[in-house]
Amino acid sequence: MLDQKLSFEANAIRMGGLTAAALIGYTGLAAVAGFLDQIEAGTLDIVILAVGVVLAIKRYRSAKGDHMSYLNGFGTGILTALIASFSLGVFFWLLGGVSQSVVQEIEARDLFGADLGVLIGGLGIILLGTMTGVIVSLIAMQYFKSPEHQPIVKME
Repeated sequence: MLDQKLSFEANAIRMGGLTAAALIGYTGLAAVAGFLDQIEAGTLDIVILAVGVVLAIKRYRSAKGDHMSYLNGFGTGILTALIASFSLGVFFWLLGGVSQSVVQEIEARDLFGADLGVLIGGLGIILLGTMTGVIVSLIAMQYFKSPEHQPIVKME
């Protein structure tokens, strides 16, 4: 799949949408099944996001024939995470609007015990997802970087 015209933005939009669909599907299923309040449910969201970011970088590298710019690969991972996290945050807001009882169990509490609302919860999802995407992209780019960016090994 050598597509030299594929931009990192177009790749990130497509892969961010697919990752968002997986995140929203899983979160919706968790809400209906009643295990959304378990800490493992949130951990699996992070795993799904990380897999989406890595696949986005891998797809972009493959489209560029293994010769992608480091910053373009890094950017596609970050933008993928931002799109997926924003979509999940919006879904969380909609879920809170439809059924307050579903999200009431997982609302965050601040240091003084006051409940933080659905709005802050959605913003937290966006922030956590985006920062996770930045870190995963940084790590993934160490693996997927082009051969031109690899260290030169001198043979003696």
